[in-house]
Amino acid sequence: MSPLQLVNIVLFLIVTGYAISLFATLVKTRITYIKLGKKAEFNRTVQERIDDILVNVFGQKKLLKDKKSGTIHVMYFYGFLLVQFGALDLIWKGIAFDSHPPLGPLYPFFTFTQEIVVLMILVATVWGFYRRYIEKLARLKRGFMAGLVYMFLGGLMTATLLANGMGMIWHGHDLSWSEPIASGIAYVFSWIPQGVAAALFFVFWWMHLFFLLAFLVYIPQGKHAHLIAGVANVYLGRNSKVGKLSSIDFEDETQESFGVSKIEEFTQKHLVDLYACVECGRCTNMCPATGTGKMLSPMDLIVKMRNHLTEKGAAVTSKTPWLPAFAFYNTKGNQLAMQGAANSEAAATLEYDVSLIGDVITEEEIWACTTCRNCEDQCPVMNEHVEKIVDLRRYLVLTEGQMKPDAQRAITNIERQGNPWGMNRKERENWRESREDIQVPTVKEAEKAGEEFEYLFFVGSMGSFDNRSQKIAQSLARVMNIAGIKFAILGNKEKNSGDTPRRIGNEFLFQELARDNIETFKKHNVKKIVTIDPHAFNTFKNEYPEFGLEDVEVFHHTQLLDQWIKEGKLKPTKEVNEVIAYHDSCYLGRYNGIYDQPRDILKSIPGVKLVEAARNRENAMCCGAGGGLMWMEEDTGTRINVARTEQILETNPTMIGSGCPYCLTMISDGTKAKEVEDRVSTLDIVEILEKAL
Repeated sequence: MSPLQLVNIVLFLIVTGYAISLFATLVKTRITYIKLGKKAEFNRTVQERIDDILVNVFGQKKLLKDKKSGTIHVMYFYGFLLVQFGALDLIWKGIAFDSHPPLGPLYPFFTFTQEIVVLMILVATVWGFYRRYIEKLARLKRGFMAGLVYMFLGGLMTATLLANGMGMIWHGHDLSWSEPIASGIAYVFSWIPQGVAAALFFVFWWMHLFFLLAFLVYIPQGKHAHLIAGVANVYLGRNSKVGKLSSIDFEDETQESFGVSKIEEFTQKHLVDLYACVECGRCTNMCPATGTGKMLSPMDLIVKMRNHLTEKGAAVTSKTPWLPAFAFYNTKGNQLAMQGAANSEAAATLEYDVSLIGDVITEEEIWACTTCRNCEDQCPVMNEHVEKIVDLRRYLVLTEGQMKPDAQRAITNIERQGNPWGMNRKERENWRESREDIQVPTVKEAEKAGEEFEYLFFVGSMGSFDNRSQKIAQSLARVMNIAGIKFAILGNKEKNSGDTPRRIGNEFLFQELARDNIETFKKHNVKKIVTIDPHAFNTFKNEYPEFGLEDVEVFHHTQLLDQWIKEGKLKPTKEVNEVIAYHDSCYLGRYNGIYDQPRDILKSIPGVKLVEAARNRENAMCCGAGGGLMWMEEDTGTRINVARTEQILETNPTMIGSGCPYCLTMISDGTKAKEVEDRVSTLDIVEILEKAL
């Protein structure tokens, strides 16, 4: 072994060992920060977790929803996995001169593949740079750290090719088909003496190593922490199924407050979310609040929480978040860590007096969320934004007694009268009296007459009290009469489902309503429930089982209508000559995957021409009513319902169809705001179907 080889090996081991130790320390530090959170419980099998890894990590399913950026990321992902073998090959050449890994006759194919991979990463880097800095996509940040990644990747790939080219000149290798780019470089610079080529080889070899190790150390400290945390987050998955919020144990006397007001009060899974964030902006790009000028940005929400966790974690644990420490001495996180090391943990915590609610996340952001889950549906690493926002609301509502006056009014009315308007609960069943052609018995009336019913029709507050929504309830009753379906309603015994209180943050009221409703269902031996309200549908189906609802099938009315048409119980024969655009309800679609049944119903109706808004199905924009916002005034930016109506009107429909009374109200108001209500009608799916019977 020559002295040059020995020196190179020693320096390589020192530098690489130092970089790996920094990387390991940084990862360990962030795990320590995550452990500040509450332990999370999971109910998924290992096989389900592995399936998610295969589909969303290796299959890149969610990333490919956006074809352009998804393609760039696929090139990066697989390119970077494969190029590591090329990095080992180059490192080998710098340690064992004029040698390569013992791959025998496969080596030429290996080097050819590596050059293709390097070229692919360079193309992706240029393409990504163009989209971020030239095309300037709104969802992509354009700061120094984002540019630094392009420098790492571009520098790493360029250094690889140049080092291989200089190596060919140094060792006098013939130009080869297996290394076309390196051969081209060697040909262009063939006039360089071998000694100079050797020196340049080591210059580029060390540049390659510098970029590789610098990127390794950068990974845990920047958004590329998602390379580790993102995979972990996908594996961990949700700690509950979509549509189900976590509950609060009000019997636990050790709780000093309800909800979340401190970053460490989130679960460890939710804290993994923060480091898993890719900062790709897909969530923010689809958010109805962001898109209409509200303060909320789902991506910024996560990033701000992550920065807050890093700083508070440094203060509490005294572990330095940024390394090497000499390069980041003046950063706030490192200063807080040093203060924590010099004082007790309690003193360090007092030193860091930044409040999660108020200083980090504003109340305006907290109350802007419609809980539509478009952010979560788009997120490639399974981040959960909605649960965090609801937890923050719970603290404000249950512990501080703070909420918007409009929301407070709705909650008070539900507490007193069982509906958000505060209308007399004894008028809840009066909606059935407006039409003489429908038969709608209450459970009390059915039981008194000795008649059994197959379905409990849960009308909901909208169907019971809102004049427009009452027509939906009447149409469904009429259609069920035609189909020969035996059903009954609770009538004045019916209470609010609890969705509105729960999403606003009043978990106590939700649980009280849930237990009362479940008790009523059991009393009347209810086995099947049908409702026109997707919010009640989601609550009964996904959330009530935790509180004792067992052996009860829950249906949205569009599911049953579609089923009855296919079974021949309903035969739409009359023409409905309309161009209909169907609006997907968030709680029907993204929450419960019901997209096809409403469309199949419309397709079965003679004369109907179905058209689709640009944003439809899982990408559909929220109407603005979810998360309790139905009962709150929008005082910032464009109204969400107007923005959504504008999107639908681009299809030039004569009618807009919906499967939700909340959505119908919001879209109807949108058509009035756009002054098109005279030529574009708004109806529920069942109302449209009734016209065809």
